Amino acid sequence: MAQRNGESFTRFGWLVCLWILLIPFQYGYHIAVLNQIQAVLTCKDVVPGDTQHYGLPTCLPMSDFTFSVVTAVFTAGGLAGSLISNVIMDRWGRKGAARASSVLIAAGAGLMCVSASVDILGLGRILVGVGSGIGLCVGPVYLAEIAPSKISGNVGVLTQLGIVVGIFFANALGLRFATPTQWRSVLFVSSAAAVAQFFLSTLMVDSPAWLGAKGLVEPKKAASHRLWGVVSPTTHPLLDELEAHRDESITALTVPQVFAAPELRKPLAIVCLAMLSQQLSGINAVLYYSNEILSKSLPEFGPYVSLGITIVNVLMTFPPILLIERMGRRQLLTISTLGAITSLSLVGIGLNTGVVTLSSIAILTFVTSFATGLGPVPFVMIPEVSPYHAVSALSSIALSLNWSANFIVGLVFLPLRNFLAGGEATKEGRVFYLFAIALFCSMFSLSRLYRG
Repeated sequence: MAQRNGESFTRFGWLVCLWILLIPFQYGYHIAVLNQIQAVLTCKDVVPGDTQHYGLPTCLPMSDFTFSVVTAVFTAGGLAGSLISNVIMDRWGRKGAARASSVLIAAGAGLMCVSASVDILGLGRILVGVGSGIGLCVGPVYLAEIAPSKISGNVGVLTQLGIVVGIFFANALGLRFATPTQWRSVLFVSSAAAVAQFFLSTLMVDSPAWLGAKGLVEPKKAASHRLWGVVSPTTHPLLDELEAHRDESITALTVPQVFAAPELRKPLAIVCLAMLSQQLSGINAVLYYSNEILSKSLPEFGPYVSLGITIVNVLMTFPPILLIERMGRRQLLTISTLGAITSLSLVGIGLNTGVVTLSSIAILTFVTSFATGLGPVPFVMIPEVSPYHAVSALSSIALSLNWSANFIVGLVFLPLRNFLAGGEATKEGRVFYLFAIALFCSMFSLSRLYRG
């Protein structure tokens, strides 16, 4: 029984898209959620004598290093989630994995909201990371498997749009509620959204590809009809492999089996390099610590520049939605990488020379460059270069590498910046030269493998 898709989504199909996009939204939200509230959260802006609000402390004292650890454990949780995501996706389906993600995020964000100690705050952030790790693996795969073939690339880019919208909302709400008595509201919003996603899941359908692979013919037909309406004779590009398995279910490969399969070495290298390049660009260092990066040169306007960064990030995610099918994945990646490397170099020059305008503009152009290719295209590439029976495992491996690099960057950025600067403010831009070199090396290797 071949899997078929339609010419376009039904209204229900678009609702399913919006529902699954809550997962990358949560990931983006928690990338930036501590950025704007850092000063009040860590007691730098605490009001003397005002230490309790509804029985909870108005801040949690911590050093810059402790804050870096709390920031970075999000990615440690994400790594754990991505490592187990393929098992969850293949056993309980794409919808089941999304439900597991929402439960973990709801619990983790809820713990952070009511935390009275750094330990509880960190535990909550780990749980959110585990949920995001599972969700970020299943989201692109789910979108790719339900997208009509004519707009598969356009729909795939929506993962990155969900991420940047989440980052924007976290910064906007953080700027508004960064007070000793209100910062917990920013975390409550995330928990409430995850609870809503969980209960809305009862209205959703699973991926027709997964249902077909499990031999669930009638549920697959029902899901296809609800997503696409009248199904055309056009085979979904990701599901061609199912044509050869009409009367049997397909057994998904495990992570060890992927590493042992010679025919999967090239797809494995492509998805790993693509995901590694995202983090080696330093994008999350900018998003985690934009206030800290600009604090010396723009002490009064740093938070507003951070919000401006997220606005640019959102706006510049729309062009790839329109251009990815016209220009192709490789060309978008090339343009994006060249812009990012140039911008990183200029950020370093601006910080080292004290030219505030240059460093501020260069950070914005860096985010612009990242959003046009480096951000969205790797998520599109994973299901496109992966055979169906290996897509879950390859996604798990690639996102595990992404989370690992994210963790390292989040943990070492501030200490590395300080080490390379040698205590001199005029040398704090050196770390951005390092990111530019790392990005060049990773993308050069990727370009030799990928011809998308």
